[in-house]
Amino acid sequence: MESSLEDYADYLAYARRRSPHTVRAYLTDARSFIEFVAERGDGPLTLIVLRAWLAHQSANGAARTTLARRVASIRTFTAWLAKTERLPDDPGVRLQGPRPNRTLPPVLRENHASALVAAAESGARQEDPMALRDRLIIELLYATGIRVSELCGIDIPDLDLSQCLVRVTGKGDKQRTVPFGLPARDAAKAWIDRGRPEIATAKSGDAVFLGARGGRLDARQVRTVVHEAIAAVPGAPDMGPHGLRHTAATHLLEGGADLRVVQELLGHASLATTQIYTHVSVARLRAVHDQAHPRA
Repeated sequence: MESSLEDYADYLAYARRRSPHTVRAYLTDARSFIEFVAERGDGPLTLIVLRAWLAHQSANGAARTTLARRVASIRTFTAWLAKTERLPDDPGVRLQGPRPNRTLPPVLRENHASALVAAAESGARQEDPMALRDRLIIELLYATGIRVSELCGIDIPDLDLSQCLVRVTGKGDKQRTVPFGLPARDAAKAWIDRGRPEIATAKSGDAVFLGARGGRLDARQVRTVVHEAIAAVPGAPDMGPHGLRHTAATHLLEGGADLRVVQELLGHASLATTQIYTHVSVARLRAVHDQAHPRA
């Protein structure tokens, strides 16, 4: 099986069209499983062996969400082994993992979100290229709810500033178009007209977001920008770009947006994924009710 991992990586990347991050994670899980099987050395690969591997992961402290992800990962691996006739059948078909706990994601209150974008706008008034870029990062993440990987992948032709639309490529290479408001448009114009030319180089290509050396900005750098920006807002919970995605979805629903519209904006394949934000809204309604109502 170890010798098959290179072929498996190609399958994930080209046939399943998984992101480089997902490919690395799935290969790590497959390698961990192979090592576990090799240590056991007890015959054919069966459902019992898969369950033993899962129990081993749990005993080593893996969280329920991690176990659920690893079950999906290893089922993909065993299905591929069977499909390519490396195994006579697929023992992973009946493997089930624990249901992940659906915890409520932290979100910014509206006053915190307002303070965040106001601070980003204030910093951009200094006309420092990095400040102009960081303002656009904050504005666009909050305005659209796009993923950090989608943000980093935006090219100049993907932005339609006249219509306030951005085209992004999400999971599975699926493209969608997401609207944004006038503040994000103004931030985009300022960055593209005055900030980006200051640091763009021959290697910049069409990338909208650039690092200090002119290369395309990566997700790690965006996370640093968001964490530092939110840390400057008194009382705001610490979060990264995904927290702004949660915040955008929650504020849309609280403002009256239809759940299916939010699903389309976020690029969720399933409505069930989007429904967690309705729980966030209900939880916040309950908190306000408990605080304000005399009979709470």
